[in-house]
Amino acid sequence: MEGVDFSGKKVLLRVDFNVELDEDGKVLDRFKIESCKEALTKILSFPGVKVALLSHYGRPEGKRDEAYSLRALFEPAKSILGMQFSFADDCVGAPVTDALSAMKEGEAVLLENVRFHAGEEADDEAFARELAAPFDVFVNEAFSVCHRNQASVSTITKLLPSYAGMRLLLEIATLDSVRKRPMRPAVAIIGGAKIETKLPLIRVFEKLYDAVLVGGKVANEAIDQKTVFSGNVVLPVDFRDDRLDIGAQTVIKFNQVIRYAKTIVWNGPLGKFEERPYNAGTNSIVRSMIESGAFVVTGGGESVAVLEQMDVMDKMGFVSTGGGAMLEYMSGNELPGLLALTGAMAGGVEENKV
Repeated sequence: MEGVDFSGKKVLLRVDFNVELDEDGKVLDRFKIESCKEALTKILSFPGVKVALLSHYGRPEGKRDEAYSLRALFEPAKSILGMQFSFADDCVGAPVTDALSAMKEGEAVLLENVRFHAGEEADDEAFARELAAPFDVFVNEAFSVCHRNQASVSTITKLLPSYAGMRLLLEIATLDSVRKRPMRPAVAIIGGAKIETKLPLIRVFEKLYDAVLVGGKVANEAIDQKTVFSGNVVLPVDFRDDRLDIGAQTVIKFNQVIRYAKTIVWNGPLGKFEERPYNAGTNSIVRSMIESGAFVVTGGGESVAVLEQMDVMDKMGFVSTGGGAMLEYMSGNELPGLLALTGAMAGGVEENKV
């Protein structure tokens, strides 16, 4: 979107405010909301512009459910972004057009949950047309949903001049760099719960990287299933307490590899990090990554939760907003949201499209 003139335009900005709240309504993963701030500030700097923020929140299954209303994120988002904006009770129709009419120059509005409409996840073109109708331009600043073939991600790009946001472009550039041109030694650390989602990623890094360290339930299942890997894939050599965490010898073995790394990609905790003392292995590995001085790229909700618990978010080289999207992209799969931006007729400004 660099070089695009948004003056006098009504801009629909796709963001991802699908964050967790604690029992007091406090946002647990602030950085996901913060990730759109640079693009939003840039767009709002143009004269006469009006911006609407569009997001999903939870899984309301295509119908209005107040438990998933983005109204709960309205005040926290204003605080996190450090700006004032209004709230529209829907993402299509009169609530949107009324909000845009009432807005002053340089203001923004947060639209209600796009998943309150079944047409979103069904990737319905008629619904996409409703979303697009009040706007002149679409900007996707939600890399984390780009693996979804949904109305507000892919189909809308057929209806409006469409651009990749600043953060989205940074995500792609960073992930491309560590996948295609890593500084070596390059080490991948893969944990989490489900081998079926992580095995494709392990297979990619098995070929590309110098070492792949595997923990969590992924490692347990690989061992149980007698999955065969090449010699640069390192599985745990011991566990603690019914395999709820990697053991002390595994921590030592993993740390010996990590200390020499120049590039590290980490996705998924190596034990049941939510519960002490089973966070010990993951926390030790995180500290080793930081101490190594390597460029560390991480992503996924659980990995981010670990970083926030340890208060070391700022110690990472790059934290991706994507969980599933990062897995898909790093595994070499095409993402519908990115393909849609590539094919969108975006006013001829090719450098601003993925």
